[in-house]
Amino acid sequence: MTRLLLVEDADDVRETLAYLLGREGYEVVTAIDGRQAVEQFDRQAPDVIVLDLMIPELSGLEVCHRIRLTSDVPIIMLTAVVGEANIVVGLESGADDYITKPFSVPELLARLRSLLRRRPNRDDHSGRLQAGGVTMDVERHRVSVGDHQVDLPLREFELLELLLRHAGRVLTRSQIIDQVWGADYYGDTKTLDVHIRRLRAKIELDPAHPRYLLTVRGLGYRFEDSPGVAGQTPGSTDGLTV
Repeated sequence: MTRLLLVEDADDVRETLAYLLGREGYEVVTAIDGRQAVEQFDRQAPDVIVLDLMIPELSGLEVCHRIRLTSDVPIIMLTAVVGEANIVVGLESGADDYITKPFSVPELLARLRSLLRRRPNRDDHSGRLQAGGVTMDVERHRVSVGDHQVDLPLREFELLELLLRHAGRVLTRSQIIDQVWGADYYGDTKTLDVHIRRLRAKIELDPAHPRYLLTVRGLGYRFEDSPGVAGQTPGSTDGLTV
């Protein structure tokens, strides 16, 4: 049974979600504030976390940051605050996905299935990938750029793995979303944009002029396995904000 840590300070929301998630087969562990969330994480070792952004004691962002110091457990952040800037902050804290309130339970269940389905399985995703100056050890969940090791949370790792496995080939935005987030993904494409920017910040020498992770206008993205100067290639819009 999949163990789920639900962190929500509103009693009615927490109790309703715990009941509905339990009915779907999850073993639900709850926490009402940030400090209790960290304690429950350490004690219960959940398989996935649903974490409200606005909680007392420690914020959802701080809880996410602390968990990411030791674990790549999938985290969905719940937020009543809309806007791309807030989405970016949540994802940069280490969350793999976000849902804005109010949301439907089927949407939450679909996001959970997507995260759990795509979580790396060492038996199925072993191997070593390399393109350009980027090397990935899938089995050990390690990425290095040259001699420098880069730490990536789960979703960024999955995104980079997909791009490396298809290095030199253009992947459309819909292909990437289907493969990394799942065909039943409910969210918009801003999540992909944010993750691309975060990956560039970590693997590119100059993220504003990428050499590896290239944008192909009107199509999607390509990981360039033989990057040229500044990564400029015909049809690309590298250096522009996505």
